[in-house]
Amino acid sequence: MSLHVAASGFAASAGLIIAIGAQNAFVLRQGLQRRHIGLVVAVCMFGDIALILCGIAGIGTLVLAWPGLLQALRFGGAAFLAAYGFLAARRAWLGTSALKPAEAGESTWRRVLVTCLAFTFLNPHVYLDTMVLLGSIATQYPPSTRWTFAIGACSASIVWFASLGYGARLLQPVFRKRMAWRVLDGFIAAFMLTISVVLLMRSPV
Repeated sequence: MSLHVAASGFAASAGLIIAIGAQNAFVLRQGLQRRHIGLVVAVCMFGDIALILCGIAGIGTLVLAWPGLLQALRFGGAAFLAAYGFLAARRAWLGTSALKPAEAGESTWRRVLVTCLAFTFLNPHVYLDTMVLLGSIATQYPPSTRWTFAIGACSASIVWFASLGYGARLLQPVFRKRMAWRVLDGFIAAFMLTISVVLLMRSPV
């Protein structure tokens, strides 16, 4: 029974995080360039785990009680994604991305940390997915197995982000060509700008 509950938690969490998203696109890009990937993976993992555990503990109800906070996150997230999207579009246009060591002052660990935190916590839907949705699913189980569900859900985050971040190197032969980077950055630009517009047009609750 416990294994079944853990598997249910794993499947529910995986279904929410594996879908293509702004955070996943960022992790993939960092993994391809091998820049501070351990830091990026750790932030994504522990951010997800913290939100999932808060949801299982019942804090998700507070999220719904603070629509103003979600609105602030919506506008802040949209602005951040738009700015990142324009930077990606500039890279795609100029063809400045490549598999090369970072230049002095470029992509410092502090800058990567702040960017990763923004991708993780400025998206209002991440709170609804982890704290509200997963928290609601967990309430369907008895209290004795609820945390088993949480373990399964957290395991999905660990497996996914580690696989995405460190597995990205398998695509490096493709990305030795500058054109491949221009295509990727073009996709990221279009994707980020689209999400930004969607956030502005649709309320998170």
